[in-house]
Amino acid sequence: MGMATLVLRDVHVPASPSWWPLAPGWWLLIAVVLLLIVGAMAWRLRRHRRRQAWQRWFDATNEETSPAGQVAAMSELLRRAARRLDASADRLEGEAWLRFLDGGHGHAFTQGPGRLLLEGGYRRDVDAAELAAARTVARARFLELMAGSR
Repeated sequence: MGMATLVLRDVHVPASPSWWPLAPGWWLLIAVVLLLIVGAMAWRLRRHRRRQAWQRWFDATNEETSPAGQVAAMSELLRRAARRLDASADRLEGEAWLRFLDGGHGHAFTQGPGRLLLEGGYRRDVDAAELAAARTVARARFLELMAGSR
């Protein structure tokens, strides 16, 4: 056989690899991303349920019979929550206690409706509107303290 009978063929490039099935590294990446998503959702759900429990706990102060008893119950819960940030915070009195409750976020307790916590538990009559306003700021601060924010 001579050179004339040699048949030359073109170079064949192999087919590119298929994207399916995925390589093990991609499966690992997908698993990590799914675990992160599930973990984040579980964390948010737990946080939400915990916050709801705190809200129910605070709202139970409405069940007190007298307005003065409601103020005393709110004050007690705030003192318990304050211990989460500072072990000696529940021993503060007067203006120092109100300044702690303000926490550098305005003056809702030192100059606002939260002042009711100072003497409202000892009053014979507490105005319903004043109690509602104090409850609003006290509830918000209670949830902040329970969450651990100053």
